[in-house]
Amino acid sequence: MNELAITVIGHDRPGIVADVAEVLGGLGANLTDSTMTRLRGHFAWTLVCNGPEADAVSQALEPLTADGRLLATVRAVTPEEDEADAGEPHLVSVHGADRLGIVAAVTREVAAAGGNITDLTTRLAGLLYVLVAEVSLPAGAAAGLSERLAAAAKELDVEITLRRAESDLL
Repeated sequence: MNELAITVIGHDRPGIVADVAEVLGGLGANLTDSTMTRLRGHFAWTLVCNGPEADAVSQALEPLTADGRLLATVRAVTPEEDEADAGEPHLVSVHGADRLGIVAAVTREVAAAGGNITDLTTRLAGLLYVLVAEVSLPAGAAAGLSERLAAAAKELDVEITLRRAESDLL
């Protein structure tokens, strides 16, 4: 079996998840990890599965993409080693008026602290911009990151919080 990374994006409609899952199931592909969302009327799904060759999966998905409303990409990936993440789980949240550079500034500070972003969601609701990120930080990095995020919050005129998360909740 091959490990495959698949993305499906396009105009949202009912049944996309079912259609793709049926194609994959029909090929004997086992869906292991995925995340799906709707973004302003657009569908976006990224998934990893174990299955046949990438070309076979691409060909099987072609009927779903033929009308041009969906785009599916399939590529073989190397399975990750089952290494325990040595980082400490934290949540970063941002609330404030929408403005350019929020994501770049916050994620740059996390990276500078040696942190890895494991999940990130943003939403614009009217004038309010919200960012929530799950991050894995090296031991002892949270205090310094908290100070740098406070400085970034002041510069961006937003509220940024960093708090330790329970790993079993992530």
